Amino acid sequence: MSTIKTPDAVVPAGRVEPPAARPGFAARTWRTVRSSRAATIGLAIVAVHLLIALLAPVLTSYEPTAGDASQALLGPGADHWAGTDQYGRDVLARVLYGGRYALGVSVAATLVTIALGTVLGCAAALRGGWLDDVLMRVLDAVLSIPSILALLVVVTALGTGPAVIVLAIAVVYVPQVVRVVRGAALAVVPADYVTAARARGEGTWSILWREVLPNITDVVCVEFAMRASWVVLLISSLSFLGFGANPPTPDWGLMVAENRTAITVVPMASLAPIIALATLVIGLNLAADGLSKAWGVDRIREAS
Repeated sequence: MSTIKTPDAVVPAGRVEPPAARPGFAARTWRTVRSSRAATIGLAIVAVHLLIALLAPVLTSYEPTAGDASQALLGPGADHWAGTDQYGRDVLARVLYGGRYALGVSVAATLVTIALGTVLGCAAALRGGWLDDVLMRVLDAVLSIPSILALLVVVTALGTGPAVIVLAIAVVYVPQVVRVVRGAALAVVPADYVTAARARGEGTWSILWREVLPNITDVVCVEFAMRASWVVLLISSLSFLGFGANPPTPDWGLMVAENRTAITVVPMASLAPIIALATLVIGLNLAADGLSKAWGVDRIREAS
């Protein structure tokens, strides 16, 4: 049998050596996080918030919604480390349990937003033509409406509650995600492996899941981290304005709204949720920035 000489070995003619196995996405992500200090710090902060939210019943013996009028407006002390609010509820307990609401609703809203935006963005890039034109014009019209105004319209029309908030967040942010994902997918669509998949007769959804999406996973992950930080702020803003969580739900935005009139008496009742919200947003932003730089994701270019 004739042979073909290669720089590394002698391979029998007609035989094609398989390419070296590419590390999985989880392994590449772990190496990326370890190589980026910003991503490491950001993800560590988010992990701490997640751990505190899960362990809230262990970290405090107080119920977040149980009030005692005789214990109202107490400063920090041995019994109440962060004091109490105007209803006699333990501030620390409400902050700890408030992380559950903030993380739960924010993660759900971000997952729905990223999932819809990714599917629509990839479909627009793959199909092109009239579908792309119509979809982008509709999204441009939605983007012309201020975010907080669109949120208030949806919440006012459908009422409050976690499900409505998730829907409202999706209405506001899906168009932006579509533009970013579409920009990333447009760079992948002309690739040879996508052309080969089309030549084999594969359908649009098969090409999307098997060819396009695996090659823009980095962009989607960075977009998820970035959108999550904005969603957390937006949900807290809704609660502060009275359109989000209903009292006595432990929510950081609602806590600030309830205690802002007594900030000179018990400042920790307002400062504690603000600090918790700020650290979570900082952690998410650090994670998004670190991952985008380590992966070389240019969000501005991809959204153009």
